[in-house]
Amino acid sequence: MSLFLVFIVAASGCAQGNTQKSGQQAGQTKTQAKSQNNKQAKSQMKTQSTNQAKTPQLAGGPERSVRSPGPMTLADLRSKYRGMFLLNGPSTKREVALTFDDAPDANFTPKVLDALKKAGVKATFFVVGNRVAAHPDIVNRMVREGHVLGNHSYTHANLPKLKDASFRDEILKTDRIIRSHTGYLPSYVRPPYGNISEHQIQWLRSEHKTIVNWNVDSLDWKGLSGEQVSTNILAHVKPGSIILQHAAGGTGEDLTGTVDALPKVISKLRKDGVKFVTVPELLGTPK
Repeated sequence: MSLFLVFIVAASGCAQGNTQKSGQQAGQTKTQAKSQNNKQAKSQMKTQSTNQAKTPQLAGGPERSVRSPGPMTLADLRSKYRGMFLLNGPSTKREVALTFDDAPDANFTPKVLDALKKAGVKATFFVVGNRVAAHPDIVNRMVREGHVLGNHSYTHANLPKLKDASFRDEILKTDRIIRSHTGYLPSYVRPPYGNISEHQIQWLRSEHKTIVNWNVDSLDWKGLSGEQVSTNILAHVKPGSIILQHAAGGTGEDLTGTVDALPKVISKLRKDGVKFVTVPELLGTPK
């Protein structure tokens, strides 16, 4: 009986020894395989590095440094939101819209109104809210003489630089003050400098607003003469054009050229069979 036990113990010891030896051999095999893989990886990296050294570099830099995502341009935005970001009306009728930004002031705005009244033309004024508050009598005259008012922000801020709350406040405050003079909330917004961000466009769309910029720029803000202003307009106008001028400006801006150009522009286009309409009339939408 004891001899049998001795045999079992001996056999068990041999089995354990064989198992340990087998485990050690397996570990050595794995280590050798890992070492070989590392050597192969290093060799491949060295080969790749050598090949890259032979390849001429991209002169303009890698794609990631040149084509990093940026904000959409105004042209991109107009294309994407063409139904509510407009530069002109339909070209099917010989009609154009005179539009005036930055009003009112006590100097140039009354002169522009005088010229329009004399010619019997109704225009669209994109007014600045805090200026409306400063010159309510002039705004009342605009309304009384049949002109349309659009929203040009409250302080003439560069809108893409504003935080959401400030941007919305610029629009909503101007809406309220325009309604107090006209009885309606304006459907049209013209962002100062023509600048706006996509996020702001999306919010304006949710408010059922239409952005109206222009496709004929008089460049009157440069202090041009009446002859220069009229040339800039007449050289580019066509059916459906929205013409940009100013009825007020910033500090030191002289808009005498705008006032002087109006009679010539109106007379010349009328002789060519062109009708002057407001933006709502041109677009066929409510004011």
